[in-house]
Amino acid sequence: MTTSPGCRCPAWQPFEERRMDNKNIGVIGLGAMGLGIARSLLRSGFNVHACDVRATVVEQFASEGGVACANPAALAAACDVVITVVVNAEQTETVLYGENGVVAALRPGSLVIGCATVAPTFAIELGKRLGEQNIHYLDAPISGGAAKAAAGQMTMMTSGPAAAYAKGDAVLAGMAGKVYRLGDAHGQGSKVKIINQLLAGVHIAASAEAMALGLREGVDPDALYEVITNSAGNSWMFENRVPHILKADYTPLSAVDIFVKDLGLVLDTARTSKFPLPLSATAHQMFMQASTAGFGREDDSAVIKIFPGIDLPTAKPDSE
Repeated sequence: MTTSPGCRCPAWQPFEERRMDNKNIGVIGLGAMGLGIARSLLRSGFNVHACDVRATVVEQFASEGGVACANPAALAAACDVVITVVVNAEQTETVLYGENGVVAALRPGSLVIGCATVAPTFAIELGKRLGEQNIHYLDAPISGGAAKAAAGQMTMMTSGPAAAYAKGDAVLAGMAGKVYRLGDAHGQGSKVKIINQLLAGVHIAASAEAMALGLREGVDPDALYEVITNSAGNSWMFENRVPHILKADYTPLSAVDIFVKDLGLVLDTARTSKFPLPLSATAHQMFMQASTAGFGREDDSAVIKIFPGIDLPTAKPDSE
């Protein structure tokens, strides 16, 4: 039996059959969102090949029925659809065009689905470059968090030509609850995503500011959370992130440095058209301050730590 170099395919199906049956999907990046995507696609009946810089995560996924691949090129050699779920444009560039990258190993007519939050200009240029090599591309950033990714219920903001959708529609349906088709031009998905990140970052920063004021004024933080989540001042981010503060659990689901990056993309995009974004700029500075203070890799709710003169909640014993 022959196998794809660098991928350990299950013995019951020869590699040649796996390569041609349109059910072979590659997921590069098994982080909080990527692992959920890979598992959702497994449940949907796809043969999911996976690659990540952390070998232990790949091995765990392989034990669940996935196919472990040594590098992006090995993964691409076994798949006609590759999903990149990495952090930023730089990582996207590396997994596609770097050493042992995807593009050199993909067959013409294959599809790349890019899920990272990137500048719209990067998505436009990437679509052009891949198209010149007869590779389809969907600009497809994601939202919803790890829990929705794991349930196959996340939101995707997608754009690209009809041929790319024709190649990837079944895959999109297997990994997301809502797939918005925002046009046939690459970059439209990324534009909507950075607007979403504008709101997300500002709402997290505002939630932290509100809780910091409450703590400064001696309000019981648990009572404050209960009242706000049942009042007009509530937001999805307040309801989702403040419990991290109340539990003093800053384990990163989405880190402070993610919003340093994403709000930076927001401001860069607006700067090209000289469009003012005062709230985004202030929120960006708050996350920058938190990162500089050493909290960059903590959960984004750790932006509350920049406020002086407040006593933050401490971790409660498990019995509580």
